[in-house]
Amino acid sequence: MKRSEINAYINEAKDFIARMRFALPPFAYWTPEDWKSKGGEYDEIRDNQLGWDLTDFGSGDYLKIGLFLFTIRNGNLHNKNCQKTYAEKLLVVQPGQVTPYHFHKSKMEDIINRGSAGENGRLNIKLYNSVDPHTLDETSPIGVSVDGRNYTVAAGSVVSLSVGESITLHRGVFHQFWSDDSTLLLGEVSMVNDDHADNFFLEQRGRFPEIEEDEKPLHLLVGDYPKYR
Repeated sequence: MKRSEINAYINEAKDFIARMRFALPPFAYWTPEDWKSKGGEYDEIRDNQLGWDLTDFGSGDYLKIGLFLFTIRNGNLHNKNCQKTYAEKLLVVQPGQVTPYHFHKSKMEDIINRGSAGENGRLNIKLYNSVDPHTLDETSPIGVSVDGRNYTVAAGSVVSLSVGESITLHRGVFHQFWSDDSTLLLGEVSMVNDDHADNFFLEQRGRFPEIEEDEKPLHLLVGDYPKYR
């Protein structure tokens, strides 16, 4: 992805998040120049990869297969001194944009439909149990928890969440999600998140984008931090 595209998507996301009346932490607005002046007291942000994050999952077509994220808080499985056992993210899903099938071995998470640019924006999540990291279980039912309602659905079922609804995604459950016709603001509340080791994609996917630096960053992505320590 071009850095100019990433900058434009960040600006769009900032405007959308503001319209949804969700306040981001101050570090969301720091420039690369600001980061150069930040000392070791901010290493939790850098080391735990808090902040701006977007990906096309290696598809080359972000609006078709992609996801926009902002990590608000997170622990660190590789740092014994970090006491946080939880994480929180915001996700922005464009109409027709798909997050491809994946599951987590370590992380259990809730996905919340927090708001929509349209009146009836719904999040669609297709579910399968996993045989292994590259095989869907197309026969066994999946246990589902939606806002405290616990039930089972058939393999390959789509659970649709209206604004305000949430779903718990258990370890080992493949999930693919999308919005049909409205930009959505999603929340993710989970156990500690490790995007380098705990995303198991059904098909070979890249978690972080390859960036063509055609202009300067507006704000740093989580993958940019090592350059600005």
